[in-house]
Amino acid sequence: MTQTVPAPGTLPHSPPPASTARVHRAWFVAAVAFVTIIGAAGFASLPGLLIEPLHEEFGWSHGTIGVAVSVNMALYGITAPFAAALMDRFGIRRVVAVALTVIAAGAVATVWMTAPWQLVLCWGLLVGLGSGSMALAFAATVTGRWFTARRGLVTGILTAAGASGQLVFLPLLAWLVDRHGWRPATVTVAVAALAVVPFVWLLLRDHPADVGLAPYGGTYAPRPAPAVGAARRTLKVLADAARTGPFWLLAGTFAICGASTNGLVRTHFVPAAHDHGMPVTAAAGLLAVIGVFDVVGTIASGWFTDRYESRRLLAVYYALRGVSLLFLPILLAPSVRPPLVFFIVFYGLDWVATVPPTIALCREHYGDDGAIVFGWVLASHQIGAAVVAFLGGLARDLTGSYDVVWYASGALCAMAALMAMVIRRRPPGGAAGPTVGTRPA
Repeated sequence: MTQTVPAPGTLPHSPPPASTARVHRAWFVAAVAFVTIIGAAGFASLPGLLIEPLHEEFGWSHGTIGVAVSVNMALYGITAPFAAALMDRFGIRRVVAVALTVIAAGAVATVWMTAPWQLVLCWGLLVGLGSGSMALAFAATVTGRWFTARRGLVTGILTAAGASGQLVFLPLLAWLVDRHGWRPATVTVAVAALAVVPFVWLLLRDHPADVGLAPYGGTYAPRPAPAVGAARRTLKVLADAARTGPFWLLAGTFAICGASTNGLVRTHFVPAAHDHGMPVTAAAGLLAVIGVFDVVGTIASGWFTDRYESRRLLAVYYALRGVSLLFLPILLAPSVRPPLVFFIVFYGLDWVATVPPTIALCREHYGDDGAIVFGWVLASHQIGAAVVAFLGGLARDLTGSYDVVWYASGALCAMAALMAMVIRRRPPGGAAGPTVGTRPA
């Protein structure tokens, strides 16, 4: 990739003439990123809806199906930091367009599967790799490049896009699974992922300098040269960050975040509610309602992150989530009752409210490497999710109930709240970057 050629008579590093546009281009880039994340969100809505249909059609156990979901979630996380580095090397557009295509290919291929290993290959490997490249590191990269002001708010909006996608897809996918089987639902996910590829390729731009602008709220800087050695850089950033205490505390809290959201509620809420006699479509509708309030909670969390201390926000979020999970086993019933609705609203507000302050802490402690560090922190999130996705299904097979998993997740959230408060504050005006030499917590 070549740098933008300056206009005749200007210095190579001087800003171009100020734009007269009333709305900064950064907001259009954020809008395209929002739509892209929504289009890729269908894959995250489907696993919980597939467990019972696959169990009934093929006779696979909940634990066996959980293995494929676990592989998907683990690869989602492990791929994220490399994807952030690849975006620095090849550009956001190319990486995201390829990722969406891989997601679509993996989803379509499941239509012809007949054995569990094929589910692991298609849904676990292909969709996991593709979705990992579309992970929250994408949102962190976009906000880091295009925004200096309002980063917390924009991070919250882009994070909420996943919840918005859940809101869009869950009722439709649940209806398709109930009326026409699971195969049309997987094809729908694939089509949605492919549909946003043209938006990415035609409308998304990699850097403000590509269109002669400064980041929103910042000063103009020329486009940096493509970063070479993406894998080497990603591993080096991990090695440097792993020598610091904040990294391990952020990774630990985010692992618990993943365990208590994607691994537990997103994967097992629908079958758990069905165990209590609730129709699958009703349970999926409740998950969609979580998505509604997740949008509100995440955007509000981004607004709070611009104004309040991030570690204290995390402590509050995890504590409230833990309390809510402890009550869930006594709220599930054949019909939807007001106490369960209250849980759905309360839990939805907290679902991914942890993301904006976690990204802010990564940026605060690790500077320009913050997006890659967050990618590794996100890897821990997905590993936590993968472990609980498998253990939740195993617990259901062994005990006939999910109760023990809800209680264990509530206790883990209490631990995460304590860990968040231990994260050290960076002194005001201190240089961002890995504090090499600090002891891991």
